[in-house]
Amino acid sequence: MIIVLRIEPFILFLYQVKKMGKRVMIALGGNAIKQPHELGSYEEQMDNVKVACEQIAEIARQGYEVAITHGNGPQVGNLAIQQEQGAHMVPVQPLFILGSMTQGQIGYMMQQSLNNELASDGKDVATIVTQVVVGKDDPDFDAPSKPVGPYYAEETAKKLGSENGWLVKQVRPNGEKTWRRVVPSPKPLAIAESSVIKRLVESGTVVIASGGGGIPVLRNGSGKLEGVDAVIDKDRAGAKLAEEVAADIYLILTDVEYALKNFGTDDEEPVREVSVNETRKLISEGHFKAGSMGPKMEAALGFVVDGGDHAIITSLDKAVDALMGKTGTHIVPN
Repeated sequence: MIIVLRIEPFILFLYQVKKMGKRVMIALGGNAIKQPHELGSYEEQMDNVKVACEQIAEIARQGYEVAITHGNGPQVGNLAIQQEQGAHMVPVQPLFILGSMTQGQIGYMMQQSLNNELASDGKDVATIVTQVVVGKDDPDFDAPSKPVGPYYAEETAKKLGSENGWLVKQVRPNGEKTWRRVVPSPKPLAIAESSVIKRLVESGTVVIASGGGGIPVLRNGSGKLEGVDAVIDKDRAGAKLAEEVAADIYLILTDVEYALKNFGTDDEEPVREVSVNETRKLISEGHFKAGSMGPKMEAALGFVVDGGDHAIITSLDKAVDALMGKTGTHIVPN
């Protein structure tokens, strides 16, 4: 006998009946920590983190086991400028070290804020500096295309590229400053600290891990890990971590309540509940931009294909409502 359920009631059923013991992986965008219109002061970022942590704390109180990852694009960009400006005084650090620095920075802010929110609930919070293993034969190492750091005029970009061994490219067609440094963005293959993270989550600890997509590392000829200058997509790394810690739900929090079909047209409409096959079709039809919603939908799809219960994409302020099935884009098995 085949039983067919409407997806939205099914999601609500999951929330109401099976939420206790459910494990959720939450991915928080870097722009939610530093808004595009902000300077990026500590005070601004901490205020934004507190808003995010109020939502995350409520999810933890509902009985979910929680792991969190976050973006770091704006923070790494600012740190790269500081490195550049201070190069005449102190040595410039490689990109993977900047990634580790921002993992510590954002992890500290989130850990403190969540500790303050959850202290009376008896929940522990921990941040794990996380390495993500990539393949040395990943095609993106041969054709890097991920822009990082500030924009430069062509002459300045080429000079900095020559001095620092950077690959620089023109990434905007017009304007005074159209060039940026570009680096590889390889596919995440494994989370080096996944067993530690999983044990902490199983113990009831709220864990912050794999920030900014994780610190990209390769295994050398001796099988030992070493850093490599690259940037791993945060949503893809989040999906890999969700898989390795056996999360049931992958919740991607961004700046919109829904992924949008026919984005930017008169026929624009929210994507609410879709199966794996329907999601593949929407992606193939080009409804989601490569630099924004595209990677999120692909990461969410991959998580469900690999055995996750379902994935959700929604805005930060709708996180709890989305887990209840009231809003957001939900991707579920066929």
